[in-house]
Amino acid sequence: MTSRTATLVGSGAILLWSLLALFTAASGAVPPFQLAAMTFCLGGLLGCASWLVRPAGIRALRQPWPVWALGIGGLFGYHALYFTALRLAPPAEAGLLNYLWPLLIVLLSAALPGEAGLKPAHILGALLGLSGVAALFAGRGDLQFEAGALPGYAASLAAAFVWAGYSVLSRRVGAVPTDAVAGFCLGTAALSLLCHRAFEVTVWPQGPGPWAALIALGLGPVGAAFYLWDVGVKRGDIRLLGIASYAAPVLSTLILVGAGYAPATPALGVACALIVAGALVAARAARPRGRR
Repeated sequence: MTSRTATLVGSGAILLWSLLALFTAASGAVPPFQLAAMTFCLGGLLGCASWLVRPAGIRALRQPWPVWALGIGGLFGYHALYFTALRLAPPAEAGLLNYLWPLLIVLLSAALPGEAGLKPAHILGALLGLSGVAALFAGRGDLQFEAGALPGYAASLAAAFVWAGYSVLSRRVGAVPTDAVAGFCLGTAALSLLCHRAFEVTVWPQGPGPWAALIALGLGPVGAAFYLWDVGVKRGDIRLLGIASYAAPVLSTLILVGAGYAPATPALGVACALIVAGALVAARAARPRGRR
C-alpha cells in the first residue's frame, strides 16, 4: 500500500468521525461511559467478524504489553478524559481545547524516525485549521473560559495530548497489524463498562431509532474509523492527516444543520474556508518540489 493510498484510507476515519455528533444525538440520553462500552464492544466485534474469513487475523492479538498499553490507553484514556472534561467544563470550551490534538500530531511527528523535517507550511496549515475550529465554536456566541472550570479544561487538554500521542506512537509500532485494534476496542469497552457501573445509572435507548443510531455509531465512528485511522497513521502522511482532521467538526456541524439539529451560521462558512486553506497549504508542502 502506497503512502497516498494509506492517507486516503485514514481520511475515511475523519469522514466517519464527522457523523459522531449526529449519531450520538440520535441515540438518546444514554450515559457517556455506557455509550462507550456498548459502541466499543460493537467496534471490537466488527474487527473480530473479519477473522471468520481470515482466521490468521486473530494472531494480531499476540502483542507485548507495551502495545496493549498504548492501544487501550489511547482509546480508553482519550475518551475517559474527554467525558470528564464535558462534565467539569462547558462543552464549547472543552471541545475547542480538545481540538489541539491535530496540531499536536503535526508537532510531535517531527520526533518520528525517518520522517522529513517539519516545514513551516505544516505548522501554518495546522494553525489555519485550528483557527477554523475556533471560529466555528466562537460563532455559537457562548465561548468564554471560566476559572471554576479549570479542572475540565485540564482534562480536555490532557485528552488532546493522549490522542496525539497514541496516533504518533502508533507509527512507531507500525509492524503491529491493524487487526490488533479489535482487541483494543474490546479492552476499552470493558474498562468503560466498569466506569459506567461505578459512576452512572443505566439508561437504555428508547425505540428503534435510537437503537439504530447506537448501532451505526458502534460500526462507524467508534468502529471502522479506528481501523482506518490505524492504517493512515502507520502508513500514510501523518501530518496531512492531522491537519485534515480539523475538517471533522465542520463536517459534523454541516451534517447537524442538514439533519435539523443545529442552525447554519456565518461562522460555519468562515470555518470551512480556513480549514480548506490549511489543508491546501499542508498538501502543497507534502508534494515533491517538482510536482507542486
